[in-house]
Amino acid sequence: MLIDYLPVLLLIAFAVIFAAINLLATHLLGPREPNKSKLSVYESGVQPVGNTRQRFSIRFDLIAMLFIIFDIEVIFLYPWALVFKKFIRDGMGGFILIEMLVFIGILLVGYVYAWKKGGLSWD
Repeated sequence: MLIDYLPVLLLIAFAVIFAAINLLATHLLGPREPNKSKLSVYESGVQPVGNTRQRFSIRFDLIAMLFIIFDIEVIFLYPWALVFKKFIRDGMGGFILIEMLVFIGILLVGYVYAWKKGGLSWD
């Protein structure tokens, strides 16, 4: 059974070895001439103004996590929509529809909870 995974293991080993060789080669062969222009901050060609080490609001992280959580809904809805016709032909359309409605209902409860707790407000 382990022999079935040999191509995958070889691919992973090749990828790790290739990445390690590239990192080592750039470290050994790359020029090391730090100067003022290389050490300065580059942001769209605009010179930085003020302190670049300022703290950001935790809201950025919260909004990003909520986006990821609710974006996963689309990942599950797309394959479901693709096979839904097949389940209708097999006579299981109602059951699969109820399953997906329960899933969407749970996500909506989570969305309403995040909204009520102020997770989506920027104030």
